Amino acid sequence: MGPARVFPSLHRATPLVGAVALLSLLTACGNGGDSTGAVSTPPGTDSRTTAPPTTGTGSPTTEPGTTSPGAADTASPATQSAGPGSRCHTSELRAAIGRPSPGAGQRNFPIVLTNTGGHTCTLHGYPGAAFVDASGKQLGPDPKRSPDTPMTVTLTPGSSAWAGLTFASPEISGARTATPAALLVTPPDERDPLKVAWTAGEVPVAGNESSVFVTIVQPGTGG
Repeated sequence: MGPARVFPSLHRATPLVGAVALLSLLTACGNGGDSTGAVSTPPGTDSRTTAPPTTGTGSPTTEPGTTSPGAADTASPATQSAGPGSRCHTSELRAAIGRPSPGAGQRNFPIVLTNTGGHTCTLHGYPGAAFVDASGKQLGPDPKRSPDTPMTVTLTPGSSAWAGLTFASPEISGARTATPAALLVTPPDERDPLKVAWTAGEVPVAGNESSVFVTIVQPGTGG
């Protein structure tokens, strides 16, 4: 014999039983419950009876690793660390003009950057350079970059890196010249320059073959 069927018996219930069941159902609905007596929750809402805790911005908090849909990310951006291996900043460096290395019709000077800070930092790419007069006015255009492949140079405290500054000898090129009071050197990826007195005489500022070139930073002092 197969199992008894339940669903057909519902249709054979007596009118009295049906009336009692209907009355119970209406009572439960009037109390905010379902047919079992449990309190019902409107569709689409949380079953908790209290609101979720909020942060100081009024946004609901979420489980770790999740984000509330549509909520703005209020986390503070990571600040740049001054720990070992971070980029060298202008305030941590000293600039100097090294001993010139004459070439065939060229004048070559190493721009030396020395780590004066208390931790290891790195330099990568080209420094900025500008000749200025005593009033701070720039003489000539910005130097051009030589076609080198940048490298990352790690500077421990007290160590140095250098970049080459080169231009054609004015007496050979016939370029118009000026005598700078200083060279402003800006470390790679920085905005604040370091001022270095210029004592090497005239530099080309206009005319034929007046371009000044700067190379990438490299380890050492260039001497």
